[in-house]
Amino acid sequence: MERAVFKVTSLLLLLALVTTLPTKEDWDIRSFHINSTVTSRYATTVITSRVANRMEESKEIEFHVRIPKNAFISKFNMFIDGQLYDGAVKAKEQAQQEYTQAVSRGQSAGIVSSVGRTLEEFKTSVTVAPHKKVTFELTYEELLKRRIGQYKLQIHARPMQPVKDFKVDVHIHEKAGISFIKVQGGLSTKDLAHAITKTHADKEAWVHFYPTEDQQKTCDSCGEQGMNGDLVVVYDVNRNASFGDIKKSSDGYFVHHFAPSNLTRISKNVVFIIDQSGSMHGRKIEQTRSALLQILSDLAGDDYFGLITFDREIFHWKRELVQASQENLGSAKAFVKRINDRGATDINLAVLEGARMLNANPREGSASILILLTDGDPTSGVTDLGRIKSNVKEAIAGKFPLYCLGFGYDVNFEFLKTMSLQNDGVARRIYDDSDADIQLRGFYVEVATPLLTDVTMIYLGGTNLTQTNFSQYYDGSEIVVAGQIPDNNVETFIPQVVAISRNSKVTFSETNIADIVSDDHIQRVWAYLTVKQLLEKELQLSGPEKDKVKEEALELSLKYSFVTPLTSMVVTKPQGESTDVLHKPKEGGTDTNPQRGSGSVSAGRYGGGYSHSVHIPGPTQSPWLSRRRQHHPMHFGRGHPRPTMVSGRRHPRPTMVSGRTALLLDYGHTEVLTRDLVMMEAVPVPVLPRPTMVSVEAPLSRRFLLEAENQSIPLCFDITGNVQLKLLHSPSRELSVNGELDSVAGGGFTKIVIHVKPDLYIDIDVNEILVRDGQTLTRHTGEEQITAGSVTVIKRNKEVDVATGDIRIVILLHERHGEKFLWPVLRQHPPDNNAEGILALKPAVYEELQQTPSSRLMINGQEVDVDRSDAVDYSIVRPPKRGCWLVSADAALQRPLDDFIV
Repeated sequence: MERAVFKVTSLLLLLALVTTLPTKEDWDIRSFHINSTVTSRYATTVITSRVANRMEESKEIEFHVRIPKNAFISKFNMFIDGQLYDGAVKAKEQAQQEYTQAVSRGQSAGIVSSVGRTLEEFKTSVTVAPHKKVTFELTYEELLKRRIGQYKLQIHARPMQPVKDFKVDVHIHEKAGISFIKVQGGLSTKDLAHAITKTHADKEAWVHFYPTEDQQKTCDSCGEQGMNGDLVVVYDVNRNASFGDIKKSSDGYFVHHFAPSNLTRISKNVVFIIDQSGSMHGRKIEQTRSALLQILSDLAGDDYFGLITFDREIFHWKRELVQASQENLGSAKAFVKRINDRGATDINLAVLEGARMLNANPREGSASILILLTDGDPTSGVTDLGRIKSNVKEAIAGKFPLYCLGFGYDVNFEFLKTMSLQNDGVARRIYDDSDADIQLRGFYVEVATPLLTDVTMIYLGGTNLTQTNFSQYYDGSEIVVAGQIPDNNVETFIPQVVAISRNSKVTFSETNIADIVSDDHIQRVWAYLTVKQLLEKELQLSGPEKDKVKEEALELSLKYSFVTPLTSMVVTKPQGESTDVLHKPKEGGTDTNPQRGSGSVSAGRYGGGYSHSVHIPGPTQSPWLSRRRQHHPMHFGRGHPRPTMVSGRRHPRPTMVSGRTALLLDYGHTEVLTRDLVMMEAVPVPVLPRPTMVSVEAPLSRRFLLEAENQSIPLCFDITGNVQLKLLHSPSRELSVNGELDSVAGGGFTKIVIHVKPDLYIDIDVNEILVRDGQTLTRHTGEEQITAGSVTVIKRNKEVDVATGDIRIVILLHERHGEKFLWPVLRQHPPDNNAEGILALKPAVYEELQQTPSSRLMINGQEVDVDRSDAVDYSIVRPPKRGCWLVSADAALQRPLDDFIV
C-alpha cells in the first residue's frame, strides 16, 4: 500500500514551540497544551496540539516544533480519523531512504533547520479534510544543567493565534528539596503575570500558566496572532550534604548529583585570547571591549591574568601573567579600550601563546583557565584544522581546560567544539545580537569561581559509568554521573569523590544509598548521559575507534527511542483508505451521537457523554446564588438535612436534627438540584424508603490552605459543616462563583455554581455541567468545549476549565475513599483588587514569634496562637500533603468567616 512518510530528524533549557501556519481564517487550534515533568533534574515535556480545518475544502496544515538543542525527541504521534500513528526511531540511513522515496513520490515529509540561539525546528504537514481535526503529540527529554546556582526550564510559546484551551503545567519533584522557585521570561510580564500560579511544597513545586484569549495578546512580543515569548521556570535544590545525593532504581541503575557549596574558592590563572581580525569590525569588537572591561572588574585580588589579542600576529598586554591588583587592572583596561579590528586570523599561534603563558606560571593551589574568543576560521599561519587541534592538545597536555567562544554564525563551531572537548573544556556560541556583551560576561561568571580541581568520581562495585574525571568544578555548577550496580548489590557499592581543594587533597564519601526512584527514570538519565558523551567522544576520534563509539551511540539511541544525529523518526500513515482524511479522534470511547456538534468529544471521566437542551420557564435569578430559599418539597436549605453519599450514590438515611427525625430522599435519576437550584425537569415521584433512626454525627470539616508571602509554610484553617461559600465575587464583572461543601470526610465541594451577567448560570457537579442561558438549559457530560455568552467552559478528563474575560478558574475532580468531590482553583487572577471571596485571598503575611512552649505567629500585626499541622493540597491534580500552620478561620481570613458564607 502506498504510504505517506513523515520524518523527524536530528532534533537536538526546556523549550518548546508548536505552530500551525495556514492563514488564520483557514484553521483553528482547538487546544494547545504543554506539560513538563521534572524529576531529579530530568525533564520530560509533552506537547499536545489539536487543530481543526474549518473550511469547506481540504487544507494542508503545517506543524512546527522547536525544542532545545540539548534535548532528545523520544515520541511523536498523530491522531487522524480516530487512529493513532506512532513514530518509529530508525538508523539515519534507513530513515533517509524511506524519506527520499516519499519525497520522490511527491508526498509530504519533514524538514529540520536551526532556529535562534538554542533551538532546532521540525516541520511537517498533513492534509485536513473539511471540518475535520488532527491531533499532534510530541515528547522530548532533557537533563537540566545547573549554571550559576540554578536550573532553568524554558518554554517558548507561539501558537500563531490566541487559543481558548491553552495551558502550560509544570511539576517539579526533587527528593533533596527545592530551595527556591521563580518564574521569569517575556510571558511572565504585564497582564500575563496574573495567569501564573505557583505552589512550592518542600520537595515538590507546581507552576501553571493559564492565560485567557485576551491576555494572549498582551505581552511585549504578543499581538493579534497570539503569544510569542518565553516562560522560564528557575529553581535550585537544597544541598545539605557535601557528597550530594545518589538515587538508584530497583534494577541497579544509579545517578549521582555532586555539587558541594561549602568550599573555599581557589584563586585562578586566566588568559584571555581575543580575536581582533577584520571580521570583528563594528558592533562585535565594541561588545567584546565592553564585556572584557566588566570581566576585568570582576577578577579577585588573588587571581592572576593575561591578555592576548591576535589577527595575523599576536599582541601582548604583558608577556607573563600578573596579579589582579588595581594598578594592573587599570593598565589592562586601557589596553582593552585600544583593541581595534584589523588583519587576518592566526588561531594556532594565539592559542599556543596563551598555553605557554599558563604553563610558565604553575602556581600551586590555583586553577588555570584558557579562554579563546573568535568569530571566524583560521586564515593565516597554520590553517589545517587537524594540525591546529593536535598542536593545541600537545601544548595544553591535560593541565587546564580550554573554553572556546564562537562569535556569530560564520565561525566554524564544530572545530571549536572539538578543540574544547579534546582539552576538557566546552564551546559556547556567542550570538551576534544587542546582548552579546551580556552573553560573554554570563559565560565568564560560570567559570569565575573554581572550587575543586582534578575531580575523580569513584564507584567501587559500579559499571557502565558515564564520565568520571573532571578537570575543575565551579561554584554554581554540578557534576552528574550515572551507571549500574551489578546484581543490584548495594553492599559492595562504595561511592567516593577525590579532588584537590587549594593545596590539599579532599575526599567525599557516602555509605547510605537508600533513595530508590522510578526504574525507567534512572535508566533514561543514564542512557541520555551515555549517548551525549558518546557523541562528544566520536567528534574527537577517527578510524575504527570512531566507528565503534558511533555504533554504541546508535544502539542506545535505538533502544531508548532517542532522535539524535545518528537516528531519525519515521511516522507512516496509510493513504487512499478514506477520503475523510482527518476525522475527529475518538477520545476515550465511541461516538454514539453523531448529531452532536463537532466540538463535542465522547467519553472520559464523565462517561460516554451527551448534550441536550430544554426550555425552562420561570425566574431568571438562580436561587443557589441568592439567600432566598425556594419552598420546594425537595429543597434543603441551611440548617436542614442534606443527602449523604453512600458508596457513590445518594441513599435515604434519616438523621436526628435537634431532636427531630428528618427523612433524606433517594433521588435516583431525577434532575433535582438542592437548595440552590430549582427542579429543572419533570421527573418521576421518588418512592420513599422506610425511615430508620440513626445517631447524630459530628459536623464534618474541610481544611483550606492559604499561601504565605516569602514563607515556605502556608497557613491552614478549617471550615465546618455543609455550608455554601463565597468563592469569587466581582461586581464590576457581574461575576459570582459559589461552592457548596459536600458531606465527604476530608472532601471538598459537591457543587460549584457560576453566575455571569443577569441570566447566565453554570452549575458544575461531579457528574455533569448544567448551563442555563436565559430560558434555555443544556446538560453536558462528555469532554467538550462549551461557549455560553462571554464564558468558555472546557471539560477535560478530571477538570473543568472556565474562562470569562480576564478570569480563569479550573475545577478539579478528586476522589477519596470512593467518593468524588470538586475543588476550585483560580488559575487566572483578576488584575484589580475589586474581587473578593476564598479564591481571591491574597497570600498571608506573617512572622514567626516563638516555637516553645507554644507556637505563635504575628499575622498582619496580630499575635495568634498556632499549631503545626498538615493539609492535603487539592489545588494540585495529584494532591500532596503539605505542612502548615493551623489557625482559626477568622485569623487566616482576617475577617469573620460569616463574611464568606452565602
